[in-house]
Amino acid sequence: MAVAVGNCCFSALTSTVKFRSSVSIQPCFATSLWSSNGHALKPVSQSKRERASSSRKGSSSSSSSSAKSQPEKEAVPNKLSGNGDRWSVTGRGKKGKSQPTAYRSFGTQRKEKKEFALDQKEQQVEPRSLQDADFLNAVVKVYCTHTAPDYSLPWQKQRQYTSTGSAFMIGDGKLLTNAHCVEHYTQVKVKRRGDDTKYVAKVLARGVDCDIALLSVESEEFWKGAEPLQLGSLPHLQEAVTVVGYPLGGDTISVTKGVVSRIEVTSYAHGSSDLLGIQIDAAINPGNSGGPAFNDQGECIGVAFQVYRSEEAENIGYVIPTTVVSHFLDDYERNGKYTGFPCLGVLLQKLENPALRACLKVESIEGVLVRRVEPTSDAHNVLKEGDVIVSFDDVHVGCEGTVPFRSNERIAFRYLISQKFAGDVSDLGIIRAGEFKKVKAVLNPRVHLVPFHIDGGQPSYLIIAGLVFTPLSEPLIDEECEDSIGLKLLAKARYSLARFKGEQIVILSQVLANEVNIGYEDMSNQQVLKLNGTQIRNIHHLAYLVDSCKDKYLVFEFEDNYITVLEREAATAASSCILKDYGIPSERSSDLLEPYVDSLGDNQAVDQDIGDSPVSNLEIGFDGIIWA
Repeated sequence: MAVAVGNCCFSALTSTVKFRSSVSIQPCFATSLWSSNGHALKPVSQSKRERASSSRKGSSSSSSSSAKSQPEKEAVPNKLSGNGDRWSVTGRGKKGKSQPTAYRSFGTQRKEKKEFALDQKEQQVEPRSLQDADFLNAVVKVYCTHTAPDYSLPWQKQRQYTSTGSAFMIGDGKLLTNAHCVEHYTQVKVKRRGDDTKYVAKVLARGVDCDIALLSVESEEFWKGAEPLQLGSLPHLQEAVTVVGYPLGGDTISVTKGVVSRIEVTSYAHGSSDLLGIQIDAAINPGNSGGPAFNDQGECIGVAFQVYRSEEAENIGYVIPTTVVSHFLDDYERNGKYTGFPCLGVLLQKLENPALRACLKVESIEGVLVRRVEPTSDAHNVLKEGDVIVSFDDVHVGCEGTVPFRSNERIAFRYLISQKFAGDVSDLGIIRAGEFKKVKAVLNPRVHLVPFHIDGGQPSYLIIAGLVFTPLSEPLIDEECEDSIGLKLLAKARYSLARFKGEQIVILSQVLANEVNIGYEDMSNQQVLKLNGTQIRNIHHLAYLVDSCKDKYLVFEFEDNYITVLEREAATAASSCILKDYGIPSERSSDLLEPYVDSLGDNQAVDQDIGDSPVSNLEIGFDGIIWA
């Protein structure tokens, strides 16, 4: 994981909370819920899962003072990244000043008694047997300059910062690294082992959900004598694994060894998704992100990308397996771009209770109950609440939502869905009112009402007489913090489903004070529902309604029946003056200059429906209900 230069260690919290600014709620990684760099309202656990990102340039110490996780109250939002990652800075104090830290907290080698040193699995060493191994030369160091958007002031960006990570060659002039290593990149450079020259790299594709990025380097000099890595198969438990990369603690390549501890569906903190993951006990530290993990045959079995930090556990690192990597590469080759992992779009409940199965007329001990279907998914056309899914592509689904995996293992039902591509058709065996049926559903990437990452990098905005409107997003929630957003708006962000593609929650972010908006200066972070009686579907629709309005007044209706009225001609006349006073280049983002296309019929209802279950798979544990 890449770390911003300046002593910042990115970590994903796994505290259990009722509402979070970053879609998290999980007592531990086993129950799969993540948080971001915001503050928890009611943290229960101090467990943290961390992306291994390298430390900032010029820092004189590492970013954590111990292997124990820091209390959430000591973390501050990462104002340097501002990219919506589910991470919080643990190496800074409340005022943002660097804190002295110990290198050994990241598992660096300690010169103590021999018998103690033998027990230190986190030591970072370069074994002599690997010193001249060819596959080490395929691992490169990544230098990235980031410029993140300012979501509170969406017409500008934050100050740039730099970070370092790892990557490796896969042939055909391409490299693989983690998506979070090149988040909001403005420049990416790579350097080979034993070389002083840095080469400019181009980002071809970023898979946010799987945390993988594809790079290319055009310079022929860079590829002289290069041997790309070979992707191996999925490893077995207790199989030896070697992690290679450029973590903090030094500038040269680092090698750590361990074994495969577990293979299961894992929460990907950066992408807010659940995909197959490999748990290992080899040290993965800030800077290791994007680096390969090898088996004893020198084959790459995955990509290091995150770790789990907790007072109750240690030596827990995670690797993206080659099955996920191959899916990413195949998707890119099929479509010329990355389209994402598909989902079924249903909320499921386990059927462990015999009485529940009997009530649903399920005779066998199998199946999962459909509790909710996303309106934007194709499954909405074929599945109903109360259906029981008993098979997926003729693979029987157990009552705990698991399916057979390899010889004598079982894995979460979502694993089968993740093997599909966008647009693939799945065969579902269901029981409806005691009758078995076969239905087909098209799988597509999920439509998020409140996105975790902003496509294109820059958020949309619209300024009307000093009223700043922007779509609600997780990065904005992280930046503003929950206290200023309000619980009602947070509830919509956590519990509401998109009812049609393109739907957004549009909020009034702030009011730029001017004579034309006197009395509204204190308004902030409130959802706007209607303009002159017309329901607002997204911010592009709002811009269209304002531009086409011929009425004397602009009447904005907000949550809780709050009303703001502006005289239309006065608002238009004051716009240029307000933009000049606040140094804003334009009254709207460039995407809102495009013509508005109405993809929804005027008569279709768009009343908000807040459900009773979190809509993010990061907020739903494995104990009762799960998102497929």
